[in-house]
Amino acid sequence: MINSEETIIINGKKYQKENLPAFLDKSGETESRKQIFDFLIDWFDASDVIITRTSGSTGEPKEIRLTKQAMRNSARMTNAFFGLDSSKTALLCLPASYIAGKMMLIRAIVGGFNLITVEPKANPFENLTSEIDFTAITPYQLSYSTEALKTFPIKNIIVGGGHVNTRLEKLAEKIPANLYETYGMTETASHIALRQFNGEKSEYFSILEGVSIRQDERGCLIIKAPHLTENELITNDIVELKDEKSFKWLGRADSVINSGGVKIFSEQVEKKLETVINNPFFVASLPDDTLGEKVILVIEGPEDNLSDKLPAILGKYEMPKEIFCSPGFQYSISNKILKKETIETILTKLKH
Repeated sequence: MINSEETIIINGKKYQKENLPAFLDKSGETESRKQIFDFLIDWFDASDVIITRTSGSTGEPKEIRLTKQAMRNSARMTNAFFGLDSSKTALLCLPASYIAGKMMLIRAIVGGFNLITVEPKANPFENLTSEIDFTAITPYQLSYSTEALKTFPIKNIIVGGGHVNTRLEKLAEKIPANLYETYGMTETASHIALRQFNGEKSEYFSILEGVSIRQDERGCLIIKAPHLTENELITNDIVELKDEKSFKWLGRADSVINSGGVKIFSEQVEKKLETVINNPFFVASLPDDTLGEKVILVIEGPEDNLSDKLPAILGKYEMPKEIFCSPGFQYSISNKILKKETIETILTKLKH
């Protein structure tokens, strides 16, 4: 259903379809501002769908058609959880070319609150003076903003687009804002569950209103959210269900390592290693004649003398059979490590 009366307040000024061209001030036009403009042009048009793309972090990027009504419903879910209404102020510091940035705009449209926009960068809070009720950032931005957030007046922050690791959780302990890790995907028009990782922190994600969950025979999460998508979504995420409303994420089914008949969750091994490895790294596997698959550890930069530390924190089957060091990983455009491509590059160099 098209709503021709929809408006959005950006940096204190109200826009709708008719006056949207005024948003682009040619003297101050930036790429991020143009992305916002382009999305709003699509949002205010006569179509009832928005075409977006998945990030490609867990497979080939693909085109997704989301109905505008589903995106509104998702926005209402988040607004209700955080109490966002016309009296509030939010911050957009993500590119509007991605679903996370798009959803910040739709939350502002649905909630009627003022949306302050800044250029997406590592620390988007450094030059801000206004108090903020809500924003969405990436783990990368959080890692560069922890000092600023210790004193910056902001109430609630959702962190998505990547895993919140042990190091980030430790850094978040001294941040007064409530920090939540998100769980969701492009197909659900942003997140369907949240996990607070500072203050009253939890290991479990809590699902939002209107969502129900269950597991398949693999132990993977199945999501039912009729207000967001017609069909159930069968994920590749292995979870532990606490109850019908909450779950713990264990890892992805396609990254489980079967080594000598023992199943090893690479993400759980990585969580243990985060306490002793400071550089970017990941755990993966390679074929092995005896074990079927062997655990490997890949580190960006030097090994940093790990041989004495690993036996104290890893189980017998979790211990890497090989450690590879690379001068530089391959990353996606959204700053996620491309594991397969990185391993292929390392192995190719070893052959020569």
